[in-house]
Amino acid sequence: MTQSLTLTRPDDWHLHLRDGDMLRAVLPETARDFGRAIIMPNLVPPVVTAAQAGAYRDRILAALPEGMAFEPLMTLYLTEETDPEDVAAAHASGLVKAVKLYPAGATTNSASGVTDFEKVRPVLEKMAEIGLPLCTHGEVTDHDIDIFDREAVFIDRVLDPIRRATPGLRVVMEHITTANAADYVRSQEADLGATITTHHLIINRNHILVGGIKPHYYCLPVAKREEHRLALRAAATSGDARFFLGTDSAPHTDANKLQPCGCAGCFTASNTMPLLAHVFEEEDALEQLERFASKNGPAFYRLPENDRQITLVKQDAPVRFPEKIDTPDGPVTVFDPGFDVYWSTES
Repeated sequence: MTQSLTLTRPDDWHLHLRDGDMLRAVLPETARDFGRAIIMPNLVPPVVTAAQAGAYRDRILAALPEGMAFEPLMTLYLTEETDPEDVAAAHASGLVKAVKLYPAGATTNSASGVTDFEKVRPVLEKMAEIGLPLCTHGEVTDHDIDIFDREAVFIDRVLDPIRRATPGLRVVMEHITTANAADYVRSQEADLGATITTHHLIINRNHILVGGIKPHYYCLPVAKREEHRLALRAAATSGDARFFLGTDSAPHTDANKLQPCGCAGCFTASNTMPLLAHVFEEEDALEQLERFASKNGPAFYRLPENDRQITLVKQDAPVRFPEKIDTPDGPVTVFDPGFDVYWSTES
């Protein structure tokens, strides 16, 4: 029997669109279901000024297919040379909705990120003053820290000290992957939220490594133990307003994913909402999906909810999603959850 669920149109609070031909190829996959998205600034070169953010926004809107409605929410890439007044002006203009902190070397195109956190203190203090959120890639990059421990160490060594030193700074812990991170969010009374990706609700580290390496499941932060995946599911489906959807959908061509030093990222833009319906149904929490995908994020960012809706429909037979998105640079593989999915979206 067909089952349907109508939701306020969701938003994606962490999205990679790239630029040029790749942008034009992947943007429709997000705009089909999502009303807005926080756009990551880690281009080459990175988006570090208001002028660059405005130009990037124009390129995104120019790439949007006719008839699609989508609003890119722009961010600035935090560097040790970022000008606090430029940040404040970009925020005051309405253009920039957040600033992104990448520890130098943490992920794709993060070489321009922060090494000395004292050097960005004036920017963080200005952001606290004006209420502009800081989005964090929450991993340390010390070579002596195991990759599976880098998120927990970041909380202790970097995030908590920053927040204590900068009262009122509003922070989003992006793409959390551990029970440690979920517990830390719950322990704080104000000014802290966290995004959770689609793929971290579905895969653990065994999916990447057991039975042969699965490059299309490799992402940063890397998926952790099963106990952490279950903790993320509990957080996402709880209805707690501090947790909301940020897919971290990250397109890389197959050639770049499959090379000896392959790129990190899962491309989930095409099928996130059906996958989330599957996950929330498994957790007997379909009634919480709208809060996670459509309501908690706008509340944290102090934006209105979308005024349109989408409908998720449960089919009698498995739904077939495209295996790949063709781009001029080569195919991009769509995230495969490894199980049958019966949900699809109707805008």
